[in-house]
Amino acid sequence: MRLDHLSYAAGPDGYRATVERLSTLLGADFVDGGVHPRFGTVNHILPLENDRYIEVVDVLDHPASDKAPFGQAVRARKQLGGGWLGWVVAVRDMERMEKRLGRDAVPGNRHRPDGQNITWRQIGVKGLMADPQLPFFIHWDDLGQHPSVGGKGIKLTALEIAGDPSRVTDWIGHPADHLLDDLDVAWVGPNGQPGLNAAVFQTPNGIVRL
Repeated sequence: MRLDHLSYAAGPDGYRATVERLSTLLGADFVDGGVHPRFGTVNHILPLENDRYIEVVDVLDHPASDKAPFGQAVRARKQLGGGWLGWVVAVRDMERMEKRLGRDAVPGNRHRPDGQNITWRQIGVKGLMADPQLPFFIHWDDLGQHPSVGGKGIKLTALEIAGDPSRVTDWIGHPADHLLDDLDVAWVGPNGQPGLNAAVFQTPNGIVRL
């Protein structure tokens, strides 16, 4: 179990403007990740060091985005102005997580512009929607195609999460601070609006806080 990636929802001006802005701030170009046909969303990816990445996600005008929880979550965050959607934890044993949460994981796939079809299973998006401090979980079918491949020069160093680490620990079944022990993590505002407030990166442009 490890921190896999961070999801950032595009703002009302769309993912192209959001990707351009974040690329300028971080000093690196995002890669077109393609479409999630099951979720009605599209993403752009920035590989990071330590087998992590950032994705900028946007919702498409497609029936899947109204039905799939992930599409619903992206749309709701976009309508609030965009910004951090949440954080995502990779698990090796998805069956164990299914038993823990009492539901089945859903398959996901992404058609990259180069023709590759990337596949995975995920679970817990409804938990994120109900309580945005909570991560959701992903299991990659082929780690050789993980979106972090090739990441260098940009490193995630810190997170600021509005929430309660004990609540997150209960959700994931693992101490939250242990999961993030290579990062500086600040837990703030446990009685306020929960969610991922900010992330800090070491970049070619210096230290950047988003």
